Amino acid sequence: MTRAVRAAAEVGLAGLLVTPGPDMMWLCGHRPTAVTQRLTLLVLIPGSEPRLLVPALERPDAEAAPGAGALRISDWSDGQDPYAAATGLLLPNGRYGVCDTTWALHLLGLQEALPLTTYRPLTVVLPLLRAVKDEHEVARLAAAGAAADAAYEELLSVRFTGRRETDVAADLAHLLREHGHSQVDFTMVASGPNSANALHEPGARIIEHGDTVVVAFAGLKDGYGSALARTVHVGEPTEDEHTAHDLVRTAQQAAFEAVAPGVPCQDIARRARRVIEDADHGSYVAHRTGHGTGITTDEPPYVVEGNETLLAPGMCFSIGPGVYLPGRFGVQIEDVVTCTADGGRRLNPTDRGMAIVE
Repeated sequence: MTRAVRAAAEVGLAGLLVTPGPDMMWLCGHRPTAVTQRLTLLVLIPGSEPRLLVPALERPDAEAAPGAGALRISDWSDGQDPYAAATGLLLPNGRYGVCDTTWALHLLGLQEALPLTTYRPLTVVLPLLRAVKDEHEVARLAAAGAAADAAYEELLSVRFTGRRETDVAADLAHLLREHGHSQVDFTMVASGPNSANALHEPGARIIEHGDTVVVAFAGLKDGYGSALARTVHVGEPTEDEHTAHDLVRTAQQAAFEAVAPGVPCQDIARRARRVIEDADHGSYVAHRTGHGTGITTDEPPYVVEGNETLLAPGMCFSIGPGVYLPGRFGVQIEDVVTCTADGGRRLNPTDRGMAIVE
């Protein structure tokens, strides 16, 4: 919270207003039992003690939050005006950063109560607030990565042939939970021609012998994210499938080797794209090469053309290029990596070869 307040002051904000969601979890550890229309608001203002305004019935949960000892907690009761309660915590003409999860209901209520205040989204004014992880966060991300690797490796012994994509996706979700994930964001199993769709949703297609299958998934373990993609094959792949997989693996490795402090995010994306385009092999999908991972599985920094954000030690993000041949097959390989003082470190060291499944 101290670091966030300092960052807010540096960009000319009067403070930060945080409602339930990832930012509140990251800052003070409070996660309301149920996110309702009742206002819950963390107020961070330079020079002031952090304040948390909660509905009275949720006060016990707030007082049990990991960061409660650093907060002054106040409450409001049903029948009272929560925005009137909030006015005493804010400067009447302040310019505030608000988190992206703030309901329009609450923002409009604050504007009505304090019409001279103005608001800016945190992703605009402080897009990298959570981007640099400390050693404890990196350790949790590494543990989530190890759990994801273990789930994937167990999945390789599951039967693919003759089963629906949704069946294998359900197996994968089960394995992730078995290995400690409390939340599964998605499990993509894209087989045969479906693997040429980078955003495929698992469906009723029966996986056949000879299929290329892209397996991609993300979730949370102990509050921190995992993201992994691998491409497997049912039976022996063809020469074209081998070539495409080797190309994506080479592109992913080249992008990984480019990770270093001070390198623009877009340069990592360019390195992967250049390998694939130089090979003149099929279609390189226009999706970004990677995304940040932390207490959510998709956050800044984004590894994409046009993002000139410079990498810094502690930033954690995925690198996941792909080749997609419409109507035929696709290949993607994705790992989460962290930038260190000496370069990149993979948080998913599991094998990136094309595994053969049954």
